[in-house]
Amino acid sequence: MSALNRKLLHDLVRIWAQTLAIAGVLGCGIMVLVMGTGVQRSLTETRAAYYERNRFAEVFVQATRAPRSLLPEIAALEGVALAEVRVVLSAVLDLDGMAEPATARILSLPASGNPVLNVPLLRSGRMPDPLHADEVVVAEAFAMANALHPGDRFRAVIEGQSRELVITGTVISPEFIYTIAPASMMPDDKHFALIWMGETAAAAAADLGGAFNDLSLTLGRGANEKSVIAALDRLLAPYGGTGAYGRDRQSSHAFLDNELAQLAAIAKYLPPVFLVISAFLVNMVLGRLIALDRPQIGLLKAVGYSTGAIAAHYLKLSIGIGLVGVAVGWGVGWWLGAGMTRMYADFFRFPFLIYVPGVGSFVISGLLGLATVLLGALRAVLASARLAPAVAMAPPAPPAFRRGWVDWLGDALHLRNLTMMILRSVSHWPGRAMVTLFGVAASVSVLVASFFILDVMAVLMTDIFEHTNRQQATLMLSRAQGEEAVLAAAALPGVRRAEGAFVLPVRVGHGTVSRLLALQARAADTQLTRILDTQGRPFDLPQRGLAIPESLADVLGVRPGDTVTVELLAPPRETWVVPVTALVRQSMGQDVHMAAPALFALMRSPPQVNAIHLMIAPEALPGLRAAVKTTPAIGGMVEWTDIRRQFDVTMNENLVRMVVIYTALGMLITVGVVYNAARIQLAERAHELASLRVLGFTRREVGYVLVGELMLLSVLAVPVGWALGYGFAALMVAAFSSEMVSMPLVISRATYAYATLVVLGTALAAALLVRRRLDHTDLVSALKQRE
Repeated sequence: MSALNRKLLHDLVRIWAQTLAIAGVLGCGIMVLVMGTGVQRSLTETRAAYYERNRFAEVFVQATRAPRSLLPEIAALEGVALAEVRVVLSAVLDLDGMAEPATARILSLPASGNPVLNVPLLRSGRMPDPLHADEVVVAEAFAMANALHPGDRFRAVIEGQSRELVITGTVISPEFIYTIAPASMMPDDKHFALIWMGETAAAAAADLGGAFNDLSLTLGRGANEKSVIAALDRLLAPYGGTGAYGRDRQSSHAFLDNELAQLAAIAKYLPPVFLVISAFLVNMVLGRLIALDRPQIGLLKAVGYSTGAIAAHYLKLSIGIGLVGVAVGWGVGWWLGAGMTRMYADFFRFPFLIYVPGVGSFVISGLLGLATVLLGALRAVLASARLAPAVAMAPPAPPAFRRGWVDWLGDALHLRNLTMMILRSVSHWPGRAMVTLFGVAASVSVLVASFFILDVMAVLMTDIFEHTNRQQATLMLSRAQGEEAVLAAAALPGVRRAEGAFVLPVRVGHGTVSRLLALQARAADTQLTRILDTQGRPFDLPQRGLAIPESLADVLGVRPGDTVTVELLAPPRETWVVPVTALVRQSMGQDVHMAAPALFALMRSPPQVNAIHLMIAPEALPGLRAAVKTTPAIGGMVEWTDIRRQFDVTMNENLVRMVVIYTALGMLITVGVVYNAARIQLAERAHELASLRVLGFTRREVGYVLVGELMLLSVLAVPVGWALGYGFAALMVAAFSSEMVSMPLVISRATYAYATLVVLGTALAAALLVRRRLDHTDLVSALKQRE
């Protein structure tokens, strides 16, 4: 081993603590990149394999009643590869041991053979016998939530008729990786069931003999999805078609797409913060090491070592630091990625897991990590390697001190001499101070941009469960009825107030952009459900025109005063040109709203309702549940307390995990920055601090000089970190928001305070850790150190 290589190992051992601190920060960036891209790629591969094996459809459409004789014409459309029809209907379930009613979506299975598309995967038991109308299979999640097994029986009210069904097996389906019940906002495996029933039994229950109301199809290679959708809409319009849509609008697929987009955003925005900080830390540590090695550099050059060889030596030292960080990031990133992928696979109920983080993420992250440390070291290395031997062997010129603004400030404020030493150090070495300040600010920004998610969720939950939805339950009717249904609902046990709602499917368009949405008719005296203006305040709906969400207005490119086309996908199936009269804030979904009198006037129809919102006396809830189970006109019931509880459980589990992870990342940045800065200051100012001890200053006073400077820079970094965190949060809001969820940019004072306390506490702990070394400093050796 050459002399330089032996020196390399000696230097790495000498700065092992700083090396680990830098490697920790660099490893965090590598870890986030490997984890984010690995989980995203693994979920994408798993989903693609699951879709392919179980033939998940690409285009979907529902109708009121279409003849099965239409299927050959649909299959013959240009671009259609496979098409399958089925019967889909709703039901209310009465399960033993569960007081509240459950809601179900029943899907038919072919009378002979297995489904061609959206093939359910059997997990236990067997598929239903087509000759036995009471046999069904249920979704595995629903069975597990209610402890149901093959052979168990339960009662269901289907199209007004009570039937007893027997479970023959449990299944999962690529069509329902993520499932939300009608009128709900979160998955509820206990109260929402997916049931597969024989085609003959389902068609008889829905009175759809020889007809269908649901169609799925796949496309051939090179097919134009928009053309196929347009052709389907023309064919099914006479039969109550509600508008065809592709996978991007299919709720389960769209939700998973949104999750993948969020993982991509994390992998895109977070790693650069760690890499930049790592580059500064490498520059800071190597700059100090090279400054101490000036005599050795001069001696090496005097005995014949070239400038290139010496520069390569220190660059190899930086690469050594980088390799440690890359190795840590690769290992932790792979481990966390595998764990997160398993968590997602369980949450979305994939039948198998393909964890393939890919070589690309490791190669790219490794190259970025090594490039980071090399760039960080380059300036310090080149500046010292170019020194002539005589200059390098001589001690550096002492800094020139003169009275400046700091001294005038100290005189004006009558600051102590020890405090003046801190201020002079910061003003005389501004570059070193800025590195520390930027590193601590970056730590604050990471925490602010992480914790603000808690504020966002608090605002979303307040909007959803307190401001807009104040009802305790919502009844879904089997079919639209007149306003007398509201009076009937008001007579149910315990109902204090009942308000009708009417929702119909529409396609809203402006120019070349259109979206399939739900149009909600709102009565003037509605109190249980409200809409919010763009500032989050309840407001009265204008008596004409549409009120649309801000996010939809951005997609369509419209503002109040513009007009949009509204194509009704239910009778009377007309297309209107309607002005946009207001923008609203809607956290989830993109429903559009219109005053009920204006809507029914355009429809030339008497007022109708297909959902009823209820305010209920808590003590009467059991009686209401029992009544719902036996009322044929009710197709389902959603209890908003259950939705809130499910929302809380899901969010708390995910957010607590996220807060722990990002708090650890922010603390690692602070430790890496402050610890390295403290070690460097202790080494550079050992003579000065030892002199203070000899002159009679106590250990506490001398420690104040070291710790005080670092804490001053940390305090100054806090407002900078707040500003950076706000910008970082704005980027995340833009990346995380989608047509499904609109995230507001809101950061509370508590978030700023929590991020500040975590960073300042960590900075103080790191500084005090280095300050302890003062107690073990050899004063004689420190005083002999050359300035």
